[in-house]
Formats: sequence, structure tokens, C-alpha cells
Amino acid sequence: MRRIYLPLFLFWLLLVQQAVAKPSEHLNFGTQLNAAECNTTGARLVINVIQHIIGDADSGEFGNYWAYDEVHRRIQVWQLSENPDTFCAVLKYMGSFVTVPGESPGFFDPDTNDTVAAGVTGTFEGGYRSTVFTGTLKDPPDYRTSGNIGTFNYMCVILPGVVGGAACPGYRDWTTFYFSSTLGFDLAWWGWVYHAGDNGSWVNSIDGNSGDIN
Repeated sequence: MRRIYLPLFLFWLLLVQQAVAKPSEHLNFGTQLNAAECNTTGARLVINVIQHIIGDADSGEFGNYWAYDEVHRRIQVWQLSENPDTFCAVLKYMGSFVTVPGESPGFFDPDTNDTVAAGVTGTFEGGYRSTVFTGTLKDPPDYRTSGNIGTFNYMCVILPGVVGGAACPGYRDWTTFYFSSTLGFDLAWWGWVYHAGDNGSWVNSIDGNSGDIN
């Protein structure tokens, strides 16, 4: 599962060419991460940025950390008209991964061999949506509210074979860039689909998991 801080945009820098997914592993994230879910009548887009993250750790269905990630994500936040302190957020991800040896991301799937070797590479995409939350915007914010806010190195270190075995001293919660406080930040929807060519595909979503990377 991606760390919760979930179509490509022309100004994104693609890290790698996307591998071909197995036909059975798909995720309809385009509908769930549509701006229309937040951009309701009177809503105002107040944050629209691209963030580049390196050195992140990715966890599987068992809570096992199985890969290092590099990702470009677009963060969009709308201020809702009903109350100036209510917001809606959509985050979209496009990234690449390289595996560490140990349990595979779909570890609980009885139809897989449950392990993954080191050095398997692939791509992933998806994101998440928080439908309505309350917060207080910083004035001024810590980072610009439009355009590219730069590269963030989470500096994660994974301990293969240890559940919860990852330390990320460089991790930053993006909400703290723009809000002095938030309340009720729900996950109305989240999901990612991973592709590793002949090594398989894995879907990790609020709607269910399927496949694996081996």
C-alpha cells in the first residue's frame, strides 16, 4: 500500500516507460480521481502543485515493505464554497519501483508464490481522494501553491522480512506545507496499480487487492 500523505499530465517527467500489465489487473482510478469529485459549484482551486519524491518505502498487504519508490505526484486542493474552512483533495501518482528480497506485495494471495527477488523493477500509478475535511490554511504557506515544489528525499531504509520494518527520517506530510491544522481528513477512495512486465501486476485498492509482483 502506498504511503498516505494515490492520467498523466504533460508537465510530469516520466521516470520510465510503463510496463505492460497482465490483462486481469486493472484499476479504474481515472474516475475516482477526477477533479469533478472536488470541483463542485463555487469551489476554488487553492493548491495545484507537483511534488517529486525519492527514497520512499512501499508496503504490501501483510504490512511488509517490499520496494523502494520514486514518484511524481500532483496535489490538488479545492476550498469549498459552503464553508471557507472546508476542503477537498485529490492526489495522483506516477512512479517507479525497485524491489527488495522477501515477501511479495500480494503476500496473502494463495495463488502466488509469496516472495519477490531483489531488483525487480516496474511502474505504478493511482492515488487517493479526501472528499471533505476542515483545516486552516497557512498564510503564507511553506511552499508555493502552484507549479513544481521540488524534490523530497524520504531517505527510507527497509529491513527485509520484518513487518513494519522501514524507517523514513526524511518523510514529510504534505498537509503541513499548507495547513496549520486539519480535521477529518478521510480517505474516500484510494488505489494503485503496479506493473512489472513478466514479473506480474498487483492492484492495491480500497475496492480490493489482486495479483502480485514476483
